[in-house]
Amino acid sequence: MSVFAHLVERLADLLQPLFGTSAAAAAIVLFTALVRLLVHPLSRAAARGQKARTALQPKITELRKKHGRNPEKLQKAVLELHAEEKVSPLAGCLPGLLQVPAFFLLYHLFSSDTIGGRANELLDHQLLAAPLGERWVDALQGGLLDGAGLVYAGLFAVVAGVAAFSYRLSKRMMAANPALPAGGEQVAGLGAVTKVMPFMSFFTLVTVAVVPLAAALYVVTSTTWSVAERAVLYR
Repeated sequence: MSVFAHLVERLADLLQPLFGTSAAAAAIVLFTALVRLLVHPLSRAAARGQKARTALQPKITELRKKHGRNPEKLQKAVLELHAEEKVSPLAGCLPGLLQVPAFFLLYHLFSSDTIGGRANELLDHQLLAAPLGERWVDALQGGLLDGAGLVYAGLFAVVAGVAAFSYRLSKRMMAANPALPAGGEQVAGLGAVTKVMPFMSFFTLVTVAVVPLAAALYVVTSTTWSVAERAVLYR
């Protein structure tokens, strides 16, 4: 934690001439961008994997016709097909999983009063009028039109805009590439999951509301990056 806090402080010092009192917030955005750049090769690999899985659907359909009465043999044949084509159904999960530690580091860093046995000076930093260590409920105490309340209103507007774009993108992708279960058989609840999937980005609004502002900045920046990345890689 001390090393990570030192990194954020140094980034804030570098950005202070440009961003003034919001330098720490800018440092968090820059840190998020660096994390996303590091995992971008995995995102590209996940996109290639998704396109490869889509290309396999005609072969899976043929396997369903051939082994439709033998679910176990069908499942084995589908797994063998994926192995033969070197397509992993789990590759798309890696970019998201690798970002989880960075999010929790920021969350704990801006939720702790002390770091390394001394006062956490990062809690003194702000984004405009909103302290980076406070949450939306803290901002509400000053009123919706207070400085901190307006900062959160801006964040919610950005998240809503990104979520709306992500919703349209997801609907278009799902219409162009309808997903089939790995074994070719209908999985209980799959239809419901498919209907909910386009709305997932809107859940970011809840995250932004309940975590410290610093962690919310990470979530907003990462979500915006993800949607833009999907629009480019899955076109």
